[in-house]
Amino acid sequence: MGPAKKIPTHEKVKEVLQLIRGGEGQFVEFKKKVNHPEKIIREVVAFANSSGGHLFVGVDDSGRISGVKYPEEDEYILSKAITDLCRPTISFSVDILQMQSDVEILHYRIEESENKPHFAFLEKKHRYGKAFVRSEDQSIQASYEVRQILKRSKQVHQPIEFEEKTQELFRHFESHPYITLTEYSQISGLNKKLASNKLIHLALSGALKIQPKEGGDIFIPAE
Repeated sequence: MGPAKKIPTHEKVKEVLQLIRGGEGQFVEFKKKVNHPEKIIREVVAFANSSGGHLFVGVDDSGRISGVKYPEEDEYILSKAITDLCRPTISFSVDILQMQSDVEILHYRIEESENKPHFAFLEKKHRYGKAFVRSEDQSIQASYEVRQILKRSKQVHQPIEFEEKTQELFRHFESHPYITLTEYSQISGLNKKLASNKLIHLALSGALKIQPKEGGDIFIPAE
C-alpha cells in the first residue's frame, strides 16, 4: 500500500461519481465517517473474501457526498486499522479525492484476495477474528461452510460420486430452487456435520453454488 494521494482529475472524479450514483451493492459500500474503524474493516474483509470492491468514506447511505473534515487523519486511522486488524494481510489502495472545492472523500479499492479467508479482529491482541463475505449490499459473517469453501477453493477436488445421498439432493432440486444445510440434513438423514461436509464437497466440485445469507446460507445447483 502506497501513501494516499489527492487526485482531483476530471476522469477520476467522473468514475467515482458513477460508482456512487449506482448506490451500495455487491461492489460498493458507503461510510459517512471513520468513527469506529474496527467495524468498518469488516467491509474490507468482505470485499477481499469475495470479488473485491470500493469503499467510500465521506458518503452517507443515501449516496449524498458529505465529505470528511480531516481526510489525512481519517485515512491514517482507517488504513492502520486495516493493516493491524485484518489477517492475513489485505492488499488495498486508497486515494483522497477532492470532489468539490471544499469536499474531500476517501476511496479505498480492495482487490479479490488469493489468500482467503481473511478475518477482522476487534483488537490487535485478540487471537480469533471473524470472516465476512459480500452478499449484495451487505457484509455477512461467513459460516463454517463458506469459510471452508474459501479456504479449499484452490485445491484439486475429487470428482462427484452420484450415490444415494447425492441423488436425493438433486431430486430435491426438481421441485425446489435451493436447499439449506438443515433441510439437507433432514431429507438425507445425515447429521449436520456429515451433511455439511457433503455440501462443501459438492460446492468445491462445481456441482453446487453457495449463496451466503444473513439467516443461513442456501445452496443452488450450478448452471
